Amino acid sequence: MLAIIDYRMGNIFSVFNALKRVCNAPPRIFTVSEGSGGERAADMPSALASVTVSGEIHDFLEEMEGIVLPGVGAFDDGIRNLQPFRAALLKAISEGVPFLGICLGMQLLFEESEESMFGRDSSQRKNEGEKGLGIFRGKVVRLHADVRVPHIGWNRLHIHRPSALLEGISEGDFFYFAHSFFCVPANDVVVATTEYGSEIPAVVSNDSETVFGVQFHPEKSSKKGLQIIKNFVKICKK
Repeated sequence: MLAIIDYRMGNIFSVFNALKRVCNAPPRIFTVSEGSGGERAADMPSALASVTVSGEIHDFLEEMEGIVLPGVGAFDDGIRNLQPFRAALLKAISEGVPFLGICLGMQLLFEESEESMFGRDSSQRKNEGEKGLGIFRGKVVRLHADVRVPHIGWNRLHIHRPSALLEGISEGDFFYFAHSFFCVPANDVVVATTEYGSEIPAVVSNDSETVFGVQFHPEKSSKKGLQIIKNFVKICKK
C-alpha cells in the first residue's frame, strides 16, 4: 500500500485518483491536525474518508510500500507544514522506502530555496529561510526574468539517462508543468530536463533509484503521466 502525505499544500485528490487507478489497494492519506501537531483523520470528502488514516506516523510510514509527496505553493509554507512528518519521512527514505516528490514535493527534497531566503524580491534578503529535507544537494531558484512566470502548460521532456521511472516514456513526450521556481542540483541527480528559458531539471533521482522528484504533474499529464505513476508503483512492488 502507498502513502500520500497531505500537508495542506495543494489538492491531493487528483494524485489519489491517479494512484487508485493503478494500485491494487487505494493509497492511504496521512495528515495532521492544524496547530496541534497530533495525528488525526483528515477532514476529507466522503469519497476519501475510508482511506484516510490516523495513528503514529512513524509506524505507518515504515509499513508503506512507497510514499508520495505532492504539493503546490511556497517553499517556506511547505517545509513548515511538513515538519510533523519530517523525522518519519527521513527515516523511511534512509531505509529505502520508495519516495516520489511532485512539483513542490520535488523542491522540498533540496537543501534550500531562493524563495524562502528572499521572497519575491530577490534584491533584499528576508532571512536565512527554511531548510529543505536535504535529500539532494542544491537549491531552488526562481524562473528567469525573460520567461512568463509562473510556467503553466505542456512541455517536452528531454531524457538524459535511463530510469525505471521513465519506462515507456520517449524523448519529446509532453508533460504538464505549473511552477515559478526550479531546482538547481549541486551534483549529478538529473534524469530528464525540459526547456523553459533555460534547461530545467524535470526528473531527478538518487543513484539507487529509491527517491524521485518530478517538477511536472504526472497526475495531470494524461496517459504519459499515468505511465509515470504506474512505473513508480512498479518500483514500490519490487
